[in-house]
Parts: sequence; C-alpha cells; structure tokens
Amino acid sequence: MKISLNWLRQFVNTDLGAAQISELLTDLGLEVEGVHTYESIPGMLEGMVVGEVLTCEKHPNADKLKVTSVDVGEDEPLSIVCGAPNVDKGQKVVVASVGSTIYPIAGEPFKIKKAKIRDHVSMGMICAEDEIGVGQSHDGIIVLDDKWKPGTPCQEVFSPESDQVFEIGLTPNRADAMSHIGVARDLKAGWLQQGIQTKLITPSVNDFHIHQSLKPIRVDVLDAKAAPRYCGVRISGVSVGPSPAHIQNKLKAIGLSPINNIVDATNYVLHEIGHPLHAFDANEITSNTVKVKTLPKGATFTTLDGVERKLHEEDLMICDGDKPMCIAGVFGGIDSGITEKTKEVFLESAYFDPVRIRKTAKRHGLSTDASFRFERGIDIQLCDYALKRAALLIMEVAGGEITSEISDDYPNKAKQHQLTIQFDYINKLIGQEIPREEIKSILTSLDIKINNVSETTLGLSIPSYRVDVTRPADVVEEILRVYGYNRIDFSDRLITSMPTSEKPAYDEERVLSQQLANLGFFEIYNNSLTKLQENENDKSVPIVNPLSQELSAMRTSLFGGLVDAIEYNLNRKNNNCRFFEIGNVYQKDDSEYIERKQLVIGLTGMQHANHWRSNGQSNDFFYLKGIIEAICKRAGIVYTENSLENQKHFSEGISLQSGQNMFGSIGKLDTSAFEGLSIENEVFVAEIDIETYKALATITAKHIQAISKFPSVNRDLALLVNHDVSFESLQKAAQETEKKLLTSIQLFDVYEGRGVPEGKKSYGLSFTLNDQRKTLTDKQVDKVIKKIFDKIQKDFGAELR
Repeated sequence: MKISLNWLRQFVNTDLGAAQISELLTDLGLEVEGVHTYESIPGMLEGMVVGEVLTCEKHPNADKLKVTSVDVGEDEPLSIVCGAPNVDKGQKVVVASVGSTIYPIAGEPFKIKKAKIRDHVSMGMICAEDEIGVGQSHDGIIVLDDKWKPGTPCQEVFSPESDQVFEIGLTPNRADAMSHIGVARDLKAGWLQQGIQTKLITPSVNDFHIHQSLKPIRVDVLDAKAAPRYCGVRISGVSVGPSPAHIQNKLKAIGLSPINNIVDATNYVLHEIGHPLHAFDANEITSNTVKVKTLPKGATFTTLDGVERKLHEEDLMICDGDKPMCIAGVFGGIDSGITEKTKEVFLESAYFDPVRIRKTAKRHGLSTDASFRFERGIDIQLCDYALKRAALLIMEVAGGEITSEISDDYPNKAKQHQLTIQFDYINKLIGQEIPREEIKSILTSLDIKINNVSETTLGLSIPSYRVDVTRPADVVEEILRVYGYNRIDFSDRLITSMPTSEKPAYDEERVLSQQLANLGFFEIYNNSLTKLQENENDKSVPIVNPLSQELSAMRTSLFGGLVDAIEYNLNRKNNNCRFFEIGNVYQKDDSEYIERKQLVIGLTGMQHANHWRSNGQSNDFFYLKGIIEAICKRAGIVYTENSLENQKHFSEGISLQSGQNMFGSIGKLDTSAFEGLSIENEVFVAEIDIETYKALATITAKHIQAISKFPSVNRDLALLVNHDVSFESLQKAAQETEKKLLTSIQLFDVYEGRGVPEGKKSYGLSFTLNDQRKTLTDKQVDKVIKKIFDKIQKDFGAELR
C-alpha cells in the first residue's frame, strides 16, 4: 500500500521527515518497506529558467535552424541554436542552460552541454513541453506569459510538486489502515504516547445539503445479507473533465492514473478515508430504480475492461431494474460508467459482505482497490459520511448540485462491539506489567472507549472501523504495538521441552525418505492444490474459495506434481531424473472426505551419468522394481506381484499385494493421460500407500551371522517353461522345497526366439548351496538339485534344455 506524505500531513500536523515517520509506523505495526520520491515533473525543472528571445536569425548553414540570443537574467545573453518553427523575437521561453538535466516524456534523461551546431555555438536549449515533462506537445517551444522576468526559475512558473511516498506492507487484518486517515490515526496514537500532543484532522461534510429533491432514484436491496447497507444520492449538472492538479498529483504519487474529475474524486475519497465508492451515469439508469440482487447462473455481463463475463448465481450485482450495471464491490460495467457526456451522476456508497466479494473477485480473476477493501471489511458506519464527502468533492471539481435525498437502505443497524478484559490477562499475555494508567491512555488514543473500570477489569467499546478487534487478545495486541515491542524486556531464562522416548509417528517416513535419498533419489515437494479435473468431479474435493482456477481443488494423486517436476527438468536439459515425494492426497466418497498419505517415485534417463569407463545403463522397469524390493525388504514386507487392474496412470505395470492388502503399484507412465504433457522419454513410476506400508512394516531384531567357513556350491540349470511362468513362482517353489541348504537363487538369463518352441521361454537359473557344519559332497548337491527340479517340473511342466 502506498501512502503520500503530503497527503498524510493534511490529517496530522507534523514537521517530521519521512525517516522518522517510517520508524514510528514500523514500530506501530505498519511496516514501511521502502520510501521513494515522487515528482510531478521529473527533475523538478532544476536548472531551467525563463528566457527572453532578443534576436532570432536564420541559421546560415541550415534551412530549418535559427540562431537566437536569449536573455536569461545574466550579464550577457546566451547564443542558442533552435529548430522549433515557432521561435521568434520577443518571446518568453523556457531555457535549459548548460549543465542542467532534462527529462523528456519519451526517452532517457540527458544533460545539456555546450555544443557547436553547423559552425555556431549553442549555450543551452529552448524547450518544448514534452522535452521537459510538462506536457505531450512537440509542435513547438513553450511560449510563456509576458509577466515572467528573464532569469525566473521555471519552478516558480510551473509549480512542480515533490512528495515522499511510503510503501507499507500491510497485514490483511488491518483494513482500518488502508487509507491516509487510517495511517494518520495510528501516527496520532503513537505520538500521544511519546508526549506529542496532536489531533486528527478529518474533512468536514457540514456543507452538504440537498439543493432540490426533484430527481430521486429508488434503491431496492433484494439481498440484505449480501448488502447490509446501501446508500446513494443524485448529483445533477456536472461537467466532466480533467481533475485539478493537486488531486492529480496526489493520485499519481500513489500510483494511480487520473481518469476524469468524477472518477478521480471517488478514487481520492477511497484512498483518503478507506471507503470505496462508485459513480454511475444517472441518465443510463432508465428504470429510475437501482436494484441490488443476484442474477441467474450463466448470465453475461461486460465489465469496464471490455471482457464479457459469465456470472455465478452468488455474484451480487447492481442493476438498473433487471439490467446489470456493476459487479457489486468489484468492477463496473462498460455501459453505465462516467463519460465526457455525463451530466447526471448517481453516487453509490455501500457495505457488502466480505466473503461474497472475495469469492466473486476470485471467480472472475479480478482484484481492484474496491474489492481489496471490501474483502477485508470496511466501516459500515462510514457509508453516509463517505457519500457526503465524495459528493462535496465532485461538486468542487465538476460543479453540479444535489438533486435527491440520500437513499440509505440499512435495515439491521450494526451494534458497537463490546469487550471485557482483565488487567492480569493483559500483563500475562505480554509477559510484563504495564502501568494501568498507560494502558487506559493507549486505549483512549486508539478510539477504544472505556465504559467502566474496576480493580481487575476494563469494559470497552470497540470503534466500528476496527473490524479486526473482536477478542481480548486483539486488544492486548493493540496495547502492545502502541506501547512498543522494543520496550518489552527479554527473559534470562531459556525454556525448552525435553524429548520423549516415544517413537515419533513420522519415523517410518523419515527412514523411507533417507533410504531413497541414499539410493540417489531427490525428494520433491508440490502444492497440494491443483486444477479441478472435469472427469474427477465425483472424487475431487473442490476449494470453496480458490485463489485461482489453477488451484481450485485438492489433489487426488501425487502423479501430477511428479510429472510436472520431471517435465520441468527435462526441458532444462537435466535428462537423468530420480524423484520421490511423500504427501497427502484427498478424495470425496459420497459425503465422506478421505485423506491418505502416499509415496510416488519417478525416474527417467540413465541410472548413472556417462563415464569414460562405462556407457551407462538406462533406467527401466526392472531397476525401479529393484528399488521397491529394497525398501520393502528393509521394512520386512513380503509381497506378491499381480497384474495391474486400474491402469489410470500406467501404460503397463504390476500391483503389489501383501496378504489381502494391495499397497502399491509399479509401471511405465502413460504420458497421454496427462493433458498438455510434452515428455518424450520413457518414465517409470511407482506408487505406495504409506498408511498400508506402515501397517505392514515389521520391527524385527537384526541377526548377525558369521560367514560360513565351508565353501558354497553353485549349480546352473537351463529350463524351458511356459511363457506365463514367472521367475518369482519358480524361486518360491525352490525355496519351499529346500529350506536348509539353498541360500540363494539368481536369474542370469532369459531367452525367447530361435531354438525355443513357440509359447515357451528359457530361464537360466543359478542355485547356491551351503552347509554351515560341513563341506557338501557332489552326491548331496545332486540330490538337492534333483529334488528342486522335480518340484519345478511337476508344478510348472519345466524341461531341461
């Protein structure tokens, strides 16, 4: 938020500079993030003076140039070469002397230097409007009134204004400080605590009166909950044109562009007292009735920016009868705004429900000065005062007179909020005792009325503009920020909580994350909000008040963020991606909301970067399957692999099941399932339900076993099996057959093709046998291998090649 120092001084008398005021504002909780200088004319015309053209002759070496001698109030006139067609003897002109800097409307500032132009010395420059920033014209030089004497500084002629502008980082709760008067109120309270007596100067509306009530416009509020108060008045006989310079300069200083005197007056009052207003062309209200209501869903309305918008059934509209004129509290319409032809104005001042305004603004992607304030809550009691203040200002800058009574629809009067607070509570929350008289003084300076005082308690009435002060804790915050955070003492004691011996609930997740990180994966974090997918409306959890359409629902899967991260990295030539994320996903099942934690893993590119000693190997399904095996083995989870039934995100894959619990899946990502995705590489992904994973994880003691002092024996078998027989089933059968001596089974070859019958495949299996007590003989080994083969042959029809 921007606050002008010149404007601020209209409400509090102070000679303090910007630095001192910045320090006090920050101490009061209105953090000043920066201060910059505003100049109504860039450069403030420094070094420019009034000159009188004494002679004007044609340049002997140029058809379009003239050689002039100009009196600038010095001992000798200056010789200046000028190319303006209108320069002539006897004129009073603006002269930029050598050494001064000019700031043109278009282009960069530059310094005037002594120059030689076509053999003639030029000791300055005779300026046009756009060359010094006082106007847009470049048709010729500026010709001044004859009253100005040569040598008069141009600052006296054009009266440029300079201002200091504060950039305040306002917290969302401080709706009362979203204006110059609001900031001035805080300054007054701060100075009073410093012993500096000052008063808040507010604009008077005593001159407001109705000239004649001949043209009333009826107001009909059909939704009093959405619009608890609505005021309006008619002003006739206005003349639309530019605003006076002092209003334009103040608006420009805080970053607003002047539009016309009517609109500028409403903007001026908005930033002056913090209350939004809207001006309609009254002649466009053909029904002579303003209705505040909603319209059917899907109705269209064209706003001031020329965009046709489809309305929601909860969008509150200001209507001419049944014809919409304005989105209440957010944005005006293209057909009812103020134009150069406007002669009659209907001025609106209202209080709209903050929640309704916030939802409407977000739905339409609009954020205006008005919606910014309505969303946070304004002072409902200020409606009539703001209306009178704006009406008086409009008549001051545009003429006209009040031609209707004030329509004030305010059926349910807001009551002043009352609070009771104990002195002990104040001191306990602050952590330090503050004198009671100082507490009462601070509250009074903040316009918080003290109704009654006892030995232990204060009874308070909160001003209506402090919509954020609703609890005793809020009152303590107000006391503390004015008292001064810097005056609170630090304790010499260090208070901490001791860790417990209980195992943290997140321990399994931490171990899992650490294991994946050790395996070379990078953990990523993504927003839990995403775009609402039309095909998931039955399961998605939509956000009631979304920040944008892109963040309008809770995520139902972690895959969206994972593939976005992979795509982002691939587009930046990081081709070897190994990512994982642990996070919550959200679904709606009928009326029940379900929140579960999941793990997703994704990889693409090479397992390791290319090296001079190896060409590297691509990431594939089996590499990721090995990663899953490793993390399940560490957790003590024994599982089986099944075909994947729900292939929403997979083009092919398997599911993981332990007992009756299906807890994960592995496969190749189906990139076509994601809208707008431009990944050409193969991406392999895995998904694990963390809650099921935790439930299945077993805590077992680690057993240390010495390496056998007797040698192991390896035997290889080449087996022909049916195409649908998996290595896992053969491995399981072998382990069940020989549990004592068989220590491992490795699959070292898989072959299909020439020499292998159709429907068959060849497995090369290596069996390792070991006895911890003695050396195995060939006879023992042959017996074990035969027993294993007989089992495999019987169960799977395997044959030796």
